Order: sequence, then C-alpha cells, then structure tokens
Amino acid sequence: MKASLVLNSITAKRLIAQGVATHPIVADAMSRGIVVVTLGTTNGYVASELLGEPIDQGAFAAGLIDDRWNINARLGEAGDLVLKNGTQIPFDEKTVLGDLTTGDVIIKGGNALDPFGTVGVLLAAATGGTVGRYVPTAIARGIDIVIPISVAKSIHTPIADLALELGSCKLELSMGLPCGMYPLTGHVVSEIEALELLFGVRAMHVCSSGIGIGRGSVSLLIEGEVEQVRAAFECVEQLSELPEIPVEGRR
Repeated sequence: MKASLVLNSITAKRLIAQGVATHPIVADAMSRGIVVVTLGTTNGYVASELLGEPIDQGAFAAGLIDDRWNINARLGEAGDLVLKNGTQIPFDEKTVLGDLTTGDVIIKGGNALDPFGTVGVLLAAATGGTVGRYVPTAIARGIDIVIPISVAKSIHTPIADLALELGSCKLELSMGLPCGMYPLTGHVVSEIEALELLFGVRAMHVCSSGIGIGRGSVSLLIEGEVEQVRAAFECVEQLSELPEIPVEGRR
C-alpha cells in the first residue's frame, strides 16, 4: 500500500521526536546510561517524549531562524536535559562531561542536511556553543550523537564546502548573527528514519514547503503493508491536530 503525507513543520518535529525516543541507541541509553538532550526547537519535542510529559517548549531553544539568524528571546531559562537511567538529574556541565562514556548518547539538532548525510550546525558563539561543549568529548570517547533533523532542511551544497566559506569573521554583512558552520556526523533521524523506526514503512521525500500552514512542510510518500501504512497515516493526522507552541527570537 502507498500513501502520501504532508507534515507541517511542527508535525514533522513531533514525528521525529517519537522516532528518536524509539531509536535503539537512545532506548538502550535510557535504560542504563546517560542521555543528554541539548537545547533546540526539535529537541524540545524530543525532551518531552523522553520525559513522558510536556515541557516549556518556548524556553527550550538556543539558536533559531526567523527572518534572520537569531537566538531565542528566552535563552537561559532552560538548560540541557540530562537523563540517567531514564531519570532526570540536575545539569552540571563539568560532572556530565566527566561521566559521559560509551553507551551514552548526546542528542543535538542541526540547521542543514546535505546529500551525504552530513549535518550543518550554525555557530554564532565564538567558542562553538553546544557543539564546542559536547562534540569534541563525544568524538574523543566514541559517544553516539543522535541528530534529529527534518528533510525540509536538505541542501545541495556539501556541508564541508560551506564550513570553509562561513565564519563570523568572514561575513561583512549578515541578516542576524554572523555564523560559522560545523560539519556534524552521527545517527541522523529525519521523518524518513522516524517512520521506519515507528511503523516499518519505507518513506521517500517528495517535496518541501508550501503556503499558509504548509510553509516549511514536508511531503512524503510511504509504502508498506496495509496495516503499517494506515497506522503511519493515522499517526500523522493525529499529530497535525496538536497546537503549535511558539518560540520567539530576540528583536
């Protein structure tokens, strides 16, 4: 059976979050390790899924893009979520970084997804922000990085090329904060992977965006057994009925 789906940006984030929560690497770390969910708009939904309860989505974001490269107006109200053996513990950067080991997971979002599966993360902070805090440690110790990101953020230019061209000291003009770009690799979970993890269907990216509520949307084709496709279709319909939680950038 085949079906077409249209996911607005919030529905896509919610679906991706459910996929991340069921990812075997994340599920294993939730049962016997540490999971760090860094700030981000999609990661806010991931945090809610892992906690099993709503969070203040409007505060759970750092950088964002509205009409410029911007930061959350409420930045600082929420910190990274840290779960140990499935239970939330207070965030203490030094302790968390010291304790992280193989079997733990860092969940970090991104801004762009290239054809080779590399994710680009815009860096406004001079020392690399969240990437600078966690990624070197993760790479050095072999800690898994899970990257929730929508296929709506797909680009044609390799992230490696953009990383060479961007940088806060290289931009003479910028709509918003001048940024560099970090090439991030890890376990990408987009709508494609989420649908496969949750329902066992094969999903293909058909097109992106639209007008009105469809701005920033993703259109997908899914294929699988009748029961699987119907379950995926119904899930997306139910997720699309939930209200959007606003996040505002600084003006």
